[in-house]
Amino acid sequence: MKLVIVTAVEAFQEEVLKLFKKANIHNFSSSDIDGYKNGSSITMASSWFPGDEFGNESRLFFSFAETESIDTLFHLIKEFNANLETNNPLKAVVVPIEKSI
Repeated sequence: MKLVIVTAVEAFQEEVLKLFKKANIHNFSSSDIDGYKNGSSITMASSWFPGDEFGNESRLFFSFAETESIDTLFHLIKEFNANLETNNPLKAVVVPIEKSI
């Protein structure tokens, strides 16, 4: 068993849910998060309110899943990202679990 973590902009929430289902990952959790990219100092300096943060509404999904399901999910995410017309690909990582209760 491993921990898989997927991040996506809010607009792709439904697509991520479909990918989890296709990968046979039915038990997972999600949370609202703000995504940030390092902006240039020029962008920050030209803002009317330089103290403002430029976060994007995003979602974080995570699940404890079997290797086969995670492999399928990664394949599906690669296909999804290959067909994107935006600069907001789905991101995913896998963390091995050393102990669990």
